[in-house]
Amino acid sequence: MLVRLYDLPPLEPALTKVKAQGFDIRRGLAPEKHLVAGWAGSTFGPTWQSECEVGFGFAPPTVFVATCDRQLLGFACYDTTAKGLFGPTGVDESARGQGIGTALMLTALHAMHANGYAYAVIGSAGPVEYYRCALGAMVIEHSDPGLYAGMLWS
Repeated sequence: MLVRLYDLPPLEPALTKVKAQGFDIRRGLAPEKHLVAGWAGSTFGPTWQSECEVGFGFAPPTVFVATCDRQLLGFACYDTTAKGLFGPTGVDESARGQGIGTALMLTALHAMHANGYAYAVIGSAGPVEYYRCALGAMVIEHSDPGLYAGMLWS
């Protein structure tokens, strides 16, 4: 899917909503790489762990985390499989439905825009309708499997 980064919804309302519930959204720190990437792997699978590890290889990291009382609840990455790609992003099942995923997504997308990107691509987008409604994202025709063609799977 294609996202127009110059036409994103504002970030502040999403952050205010989660902060009021006691959640914090912030950029990951390099010393947290093993914790965040390990959690991503055990919660969502080894490919997401790999992508998370790549995001922590940048300075500053291209990984954002959601926490509450020093507990990890979710993450979002960009520029991990390819430049300009948003994702993966995931929220612990127990914490879904509270706006954490939206806040993580918007934080990462706004960071991409601040870094000079005009557009982001969401590869292998799971919730297509969500991205369409929340961001006005558009499906990129004939892009599946796209850059994932021939990828090795464990």
